[in-house]
Amino acid sequence: MADQTHVLFVEDDDVIREATQLALERDGFAVTAMPDGLSGLAAFRADRPDIALLDVMVPGLDGVSLCRRIRDESTVPVIMLSARADSIDVVLGLEAGADDYVTKPFDGAVLVARIRAVLRRFGHAGGGDRIEPDASQAGGVLAFGDLEVDTEGMEVRRAGQPVALTPTEMRLLLEFSSAPGTVLSRDKLLERVWDYGWGGDTRVVDVHVQRLRAKIGQDRIETVRGFGYKLKA
Repeated sequence: MADQTHVLFVEDDDVIREATQLALERDGFAVTAMPDGLSGLAAFRADRPDIALLDVMVPGLDGVSLCRRIRDESTVPVIMLSARADSIDVVLGLEAGADDYVTKPFDGAVLVARIRAVLRRFGHAGGGDRIEPDASQAGGVLAFGDLEVDTEGMEVRRAGQPVALTPTEMRLLLEFSSAPGTVLSRDKLLERVWDYGWGGDTRVVDVHVQRLRAKIGQDRIETVRGFGYKLKA
């Protein structure tokens, strides 16, 4: 298991849980599958997986609450699974700290592609939460008012105090800070940050921008209605 990406999968439907576990294992993942939120939390704490797949509606401790518990302890990537694309649970899951979501029923190949996209975004190569800066984001420490972004050390400070960001939030901030004052569309952010080569749900972007604003200042990222967002220079 040490050489494999370890997936924690929490799903109460026996058929979905077993079929998905087999599909992921065929693609080379090591999978710990749990039927409820409490056993999922215990498995997370015991095994420290590389990524967590959490169904929203599981007994004992629902997926959204489980995501919050995980996010309190770790920046490990989390993908929520929801039976309804228009469900408020999708937004609640993202607000709780999830990095992405997949709607059920899902195609196994699509799920694997989304998992791999999230892991690439986290710079995952068999473990860890590191982010490797690319050439377009290099440039040392960038300052925007009281906000400082160290693009090499991958650290953020506000008024001299460190700001804890998840890897997805850091990726998002790096995109904004690489082009301050430039409007970035939601579709462009989905492509650059979430690695979507296909159309995605822009609610993922909106919720992550809200989370980022709460940490770096509500007025630091401006909404340009009908176009997207920009970082105030």
